[in-house]
Amino acid sequence: MLKGFKDFVLRGNVIELAVAVVIGSAFQKVVDTVVTSLVTPVINAAGNPQTEGLGFSIRPDMAKATYLDVSAIINALIVFLLTAAVVYFAFVLPMNKLAERRNRGQEPEAEAVSEDVALLREIRDLLRTERGDHRL
Repeated sequence: MLKGFKDFVLRGNVIELAVAVVIGSAFQKVVDTVVTSLVTPVINAAGNPQTEGLGFSIRPDMAKATYLDVSAIINALIVFLLTAAVVYFAFVLPMNKLAERRNRGQEPEAEAVSEDVALLREIRDLLRTERGDHRL
């Protein structure tokens, strides 16, 4: 069990995952700041001037407590999509290309044949040699 864990850790996947998480979270803060500073004012300009931006209140008598801020939801979606796109194009895609280049010269391993199929092939070959039939 410990050998399997050691192999998993030393394969590099854990390190790559940790780097992606750290860089992704740091970049998320940058994207969040940009979206909050640039995109939110543009989205809120589409809202009613008497409200806090693009959204609506469920109960007008409790406007602040029941306000649904649609612009915050749109901002969160934009932050997620931009962060995911940067992580994909900056880290995942280059790593996949690198792995593809490494594997380019290697032949894929042949599928392992089960014992049943191997035994049946052996019997087939023996019957062919006994009959003198050398066709495939």
